[in-house]
Formats: sequence, structure tokens, C-alpha cells
Amino acid sequence: MNILLKRRFFNATLFAWIAIAAGLNSLSQQVFAQTAEGVSRTSITLGQTTALTGASSALALPFHQGARLYFERVNATGGINGRTINLVSMDDAGNAVTAKANAQKLIQAGAFALFGSYGEASTMSVHEVVKETSTIVFAPQTSSDELHGANFPSLYFIRPGDSEQGIAVIRHAETLGMRKLAIVHAPDSEAVSSAEAAERSMNALGANLSSKRLLTQLDQALATSPQSLLVISDAKAAATAIKAARSKGFRGPIYGFSDTGESLLAEQLGASGAGVVLARVVPRSDNAKSVVVRELIADAQAAKLGKPNVYMLEGYISARALVEALRKAGKDLTQAKLRKAIEGISEWDMGGFRISFDGGRTGSKLVELSLIDSVGKVRE
Repeated sequence: MNILLKRRFFNATLFAWIAIAAGLNSLSQQVFAQTAEGVSRTSITLGQTTALTGASSALALPFHQGARLYFERVNATGGINGRTINLVSMDDAGNAVTAKANAQKLIQAGAFALFGSYGEASTMSVHEVVKETSTIVFAPQTSSDELHGANFPSLYFIRPGDSEQGIAVIRHAETLGMRKLAIVHAPDSEAVSSAEAAERSMNALGANLSSKRLLTQLDQALATSPQSLLVISDAKAAATAIKAARSKGFRGPIYGFSDTGESLLAEQLGASGAGVVLARVVPRSDNAKSVVVRELIADAQAAKLGKPNVYMLEGYISARALVEALRKAGKDLTQAKLRKAIEGISEWDMGGFRISFDGGRTGSKLVELSLIDSVGKVRE
């Protein structure tokens, strides 16, 4: 099958994979007919539990699609050292308990590595499953500072932590002379963790935190007369809070982290999003000057997935980084060699995006800022 037909086949097979994964126990002997580490003579099996449905799927599903596009690109050209990549994905709908159960099934069935879990709570649950094994979790889609720490040695990240995003936001506010900042956030653990990281960043830079409140306490936050506002939540709730802040007369800059959903928030806000600044941990997904972006756009078009967003690009980049590590690990592939190969990646440019682990577990420190303009479009 040529590469174009493979891309057209992608849509038809995407949700078939989800159905296969749901029946994983009965199919495990067929799908994982390989060594205990998930490597056979002809294939490498990766496991994934992520939010393919539910509210979190707005960000997690594009990531999954982007990753699968790149793995299919690699498979169409012969795979890695003669082995194709078999990504088995299971839906956890953003539920940490389900994510843990899925991870257990994937490990028991012999996955060589786990890939692309979504969210702090689910990733923490997945780590509970792998922490006593030699299995790694590559490219979790979370910016939790805690998970980047020493207590989670099996997690390898592409994206930086929340503190880096907080620093970028605060420095931008400082350039505008807006050093007095309030934070409002959703009540979930991911948003709470991000808000705490932002507060630590503010303290480190000497900025003035006027208030840190829940989204439902927006009035109390605004009563402290902040000069700028950081909103941490999903796109829908963030849009509601931003519109409310503007209606109450707040005219200062409003910021959001990458998990707020750059393009999703712009769609929710439209023209009322003018002046909202959002952190981004990958390049713009429409920057055709970047090789990796051009390749994603071509693959997404061939698979009829529409215009890529930054989450699809993050998945594509993450898959590309893992493939590079698998190549470096060599033909005699083991989990120990994969770890060593990842940590040995230094200043590698995949075509417009640079990865450097240098013995650590975080491959990128990139944080860029985007602006929503007066017509609801995302700009640099």
C-alpha cells in the first residue's frame, strides 16, 4: 500500500483501534505475540491510554491523531531497523482510575513502552503502574511541575513544566508594566497545580500576586485591582471567565497556559478575545517555514483530518522524538537501551523544533506566546 493510500486508510482505522483496545484482554495473545518487552522481529508495540472521548478529548484526541500520523509515515517507509510501530490506544475519557486500569492491561499484554497519556491525574496513575518496572512513559501531555520532578523517573517529557509557562507570562506582563497579577483557576487538580506553579514563578521573579482564587471567585480576584489576569482552566470555562472579566470593566491583559487550548479558546471568544495572550509549547501549527509543520500539514491533508492545531503538532513532534530514540537504541532493542538513547539526545533539530534531553527527562524548554486578535484569530 503506498503512502497516500495509507493516509486515506487512517481515518477508517482510527476508531477501529479504539475498539480493538477495548477488547484488549481477549486479543492480547494475537496483538502482542512477541517478547516480554513488546519487541518482535518485525514490530515494536507501544501502549497508550488517553482521553479519546470526553471533555479532555478536545486536546488529547488531536495529540493522538498527530502521533499516529507520524508512526504511519515511518511504517510506510519500512519502520525502524526493519520493525514497524504498533500503537495500541485505549480510551480513558480523562478518568485517572480508568487510565490506571488501561495501563495495567497494556503492561500485562507486553507493551514495550507507554506513550502520550493525558493530564496530571491520569499520568500519575499510569506512573503507579510502571514505577516498579523498566517501562517508560514517553511524552505525557501534561505540564505538571511535580511530574517533572525526581519522584517520577519513568516519565520523559517533550513539553516543559508549568513554571516555565508562568515565567513567560510574568515577563510579558512586566514588559507592559503590569506586575500586579491575579490568578483565577478551575478546581481540578491540574489547574490547581498550574496555579501553584504560576505563584512560585511570580515569587521567584519578584512579581506581585494580588489574589489567587477559583473561577467562581472572579469578583473577589478583581476586587484586588490587578493589572493583569491569568486564567487557568479548559477553554469553555476560561472563555466564560474572560467574558465576565471584560463585562465587569477589566481592561488589562489576560493570559492563559497551553492547556487552556489556544485555538479552542479563540473559537469560544471570537472578537471578545482581543488582547488575550496564551502560552504555547510547540511552534505555530500553520508555520509552513518549519519542516516538521509542513510534513504534518501534508500528512493531515492526505488523511482528511483537516487543518492541524498545536495539539496535533505536539503529538506529531512527540512521536518523531520517540522514533529518533528508538533508532538510536539500535536493532538489539531493550528498555534500558531506549532510556539511554532518550537521555543521549542533545540539540537535535527535527526540522523547526529542537529536542535536548542531555541526561534529563525533559526534552524542550520552548514556551512561546500567542495573541488573540480583534477578529478572534490567533497571532504571534
